Amino acid sequence: MSNKVRLGILGLGNMGSEHCQNLKAGKCPEIELTAVCDVKPARLDWAKETLGEGVARFTDAEAMMDSGKIDAILVAVPHYDHPKYSIMAMKKGLHVMCEKPAGVYTKQVLEMNKVADECGVTFAIMMNLRTGVPYQKLKEIIESGELGNIRRVNWIVTTWYRPQAYYDSGDWRATWSGEGGGVLLNQCPHNLDMLQWICGMPSKVTAHLHFGKWHDIEVEDDVTAYLEYPNGATGVFITSTADAPGSNRFEITFDKGRAIVELPKEGGKFLTVWKSANGMTEQEFSATNTSPFGSPKFVKEEIDVNASSTSHPGVLNAFAANILRGEPLLADGREGINGLTLSNAMHLSAWTGKTVDVENFDHDLYYEELMRRVATSRRKTNVVETAPVDMSNTYGV
Repeated sequence: MSNKVRLGILGLGNMGSEHCQNLKAGKCPEIELTAVCDVKPARLDWAKETLGEGVARFTDAEAMMDSGKIDAILVAVPHYDHPKYSIMAMKKGLHVMCEKPAGVYTKQVLEMNKVADECGVTFAIMMNLRTGVPYQKLKEIIESGELGNIRRVNWIVTTWYRPQAYYDSGDWRATWSGEGGGVLLNQCPHNLDMLQWICGMPSKVTAHLHFGKWHDIEVEDDVTAYLEYPNGATGVFITSTADAPGSNRFEITFDKGRAIVELPKEGGKFLTVWKSANGMTEQEFSATNTSPFGSPKFVKEEIDVNASSTSHPGVLNAFAANILRGEPLLADGREGINGLTLSNAMHLSAWTGKTVDVENFDHDLYYEELMRRVATSRRKTNVVETAPVDMSNTYGV
């Protein structure tokens, strides 16, 4: 291989076209975009006009993989097909960058991860929120141990507002057969990835989901989930695509303090940390304090986290560096199953009305319940097909 990775992009919708634009702008100097693939002639016409004749165009994914023009592929097709094409590419010896989510149901992602282990290629997933400075700083604080153990997690992220026109923009959107889920599967894979990346996986999930509560859709657009962690910590995760204006506040309470990340939609990023003034845990204070209304003392610290995220190009640059020099990935593709398990667990809890054991998640039961809904899924008519939109500020922080 030369000093550049030759990349093919499969799917030229919103995210695929955004990746093309980033590569064209030179944001990934160790990657050369050499091929693209889409089943829609209009998207290939766009690629010819935008990217030039030097980028090969294909209508068949396997033909692009077999062309000899690419070393790696970025899979940016609808969710159900992420594992299918990732597995196909890995078996052909190609390195794979999979768009989020890893898949629709864990059963197919377990197979994808197994193939990745067998093929030994570089396998990454586009979890670009990991490049966000607020989350990186928060993870550093937790891993340092200076605030002790996590006791409570609360995340309300309702800055994912989508009007009805968004759902009407593609016939696959917001259907069980086309997309496999709603806000949890489309918008929140990033947040669920952050939740497990920073706090670890909960052991149990109890969720209440509302399906088509605010929009004419059949999947969930309003979610409240209760999380239980192995160490006794608890959490609440709330999201919706109908709150306007929305909120994005991630708060964690520890034995020796508290941390809050706030990312207002209108701009600005805030990480505020309260640290025990004397290093004492709440448990130690409660055991030794003699005042009925005594309270631990804390020192408040506001951390500057307004540096720009490298977002999608940052994840791709790490992908190339891993292929060329063995440097660490920002998000190993195998980790995609963690956030998807949380999403699947929330769906399963809502469907069954029961608490779901995440540590012993029933992959087969989830698949069976999902397929029941796929069998009766509706397809919208009179769909207005829209051109891809600028996604550059949609997922970044």
